Amino acid sequence: MRIMPPEEGTPLADVIVVGAGIIGLTTAWRLVERGWDVTVYDPAPASGATRAAAGMLAPASEIVWGQPSLYPLMVESARRYADLVERLVPGRAADVGYLPTETLVVAFDHADRAALDELTALQASLGLRAVRVSSLAARRLESALAPGIAGGVSLPDDHQIDPRALCAALLEVLGDRVIRSEVAGILREEDITTGVRLADGAEHRSGQVVLCTGLTSLPGVPSLALRPVYGDILRLEPSRGTRPLLTRTVRGLVRGRPVYLVPRRDGSLVVGATTREDDDPRPSTEGVHRLLDDAWRLVPGVLDTRLVETMTRARPGTPDDIPLVGRLDPGLVVSTGYFRHGILLAPLGSKVTADLVDRAPVDPVTLATLDPHRFDRPHPTAGGAP
Repeated sequence: MRIMPPEEGTPLADVIVVGAGIIGLTTAWRLVERGWDVTVYDPAPASGATRAAAGMLAPASEIVWGQPSLYPLMVESARRYADLVERLVPGRAADVGYLPTETLVVAFDHADRAALDELTALQASLGLRAVRVSSLAARRLESALAPGIAGGVSLPDDHQIDPRALCAALLEVLGDRVIRSEVAGILREEDITTGVRLADGAEHRSGQVVLCTGLTSLPGVPSLALRPVYGDILRLEPSRGTRPLLTRTVRGLVRGRPVYLVPRRDGSLVVGATTREDDDPRPSTEGVHRLLDDAWRLVPGVLDTRLVETMTRARPGTPDDIPLVGRLDPGLVVSTGYFRHGILLAPLGSKVTADLVDRAPVDPVTLATLDPHRFDRPHPTAGGAP
C-alpha cells in the first residue's frame, strides 16, 4: 500500500519501523529481504531489553504452567532460528553466538528435584525432548557443577545466541536505513496512520508504520495492555589465566528460585535474572546478591570470576505474557509485549509482522493468539490448566 505523494521535501519510505530492538531489527531485515524500502528510527538501537537479554533459545525450559497458547509459538520460533541465522550471516553462525548445544537444568536439593520432575512431565506431555540425568551424569557434562546437586534434566533442543552480536549483524546489514532519531508521534489522516513526526519536528510519511517500541507509548496510538517487568542481570568474566567454567547453558532451581548461567565464546558468563514490578530502573542489591548466591550454590567457581556488568532493563509484559502483534489501522501495525521471550520469538514475531505489512496470509490461530485487541473484550485467557 502506498499513500499519495507527500509535499515536496518530505521523503516517502514504503515502511517506517519505530524501534530498533531485536523485534524491530529482525522485522526491518525481513522487509528489506522482501524488497521493501525500509527506514528504522531509534535514538539508541539495541540498547533496551534486547541488550540485557541472555539469548536463551529455550522453548522447553521457558515453559511454565498455565500458558498453553504460548507453548506452540515458542517451539515454532525456535525451530526457525537456524534458517534466520544462515540467511543473515551465511556460514558464520558462530559470529552471532548461535550454539545448538543442549541446555542442562539442575536441581539444588531434593525439593527442587521434585519440582523439576513435575516440569519435566509437562514438557514431555507437550512432545518436547527432556531427558532426566543423575547428579553424577550432570557433573560429567559440566565438571564445574557443585557435587551436592540433586540431578537434573538435559534439554537437547534448547540452544542459545548472543543478542548483542545478533543485533550488531542486523545493524550492519541494515546500514544507513537505521536512523538515530526519536519518534515523538504518528501522523494520521482520516483515522489512518500516514507516517511519523520526529522529536525535532520533522515529518516523514510512509505507506506503512510498524511500532516495535516495547513499553514506549506514542501520542495518537491506542493504549495497549503493557506493563514494565524489571529484571537484574549480571555478566562475569573468568580470572586471568583460568579456563571457562561452562560449555553449555546451565539453568537451575535453588530452593524454588530459578537462575541461569549462559556461557559466551570469550569465557564470560551471563547470570540472570530477577523479575520484579517495583518500577525501579536501578539494579536491586537484593537481586544481585540473590543471583550471585544461587549461581554459586550450583557452580561454586563463580566466586573466582570478576563481576564486570550489572544491568537492569524493563521488559514489556502483557496480562497473559503473550505478545501483541496485529494491525491497528490500515497504515499501522504493532509488534510488542514480548516480555522475556523477545529473543526466542524474534523469528516468528518478525515474520508475522512482516506478513501483516505485506498483507500476506497469516495462520488465523496465531493471529488470534497475538491479537492486540484481545484485552478490549471478554475472551478466554491463557490461564488454566495446560
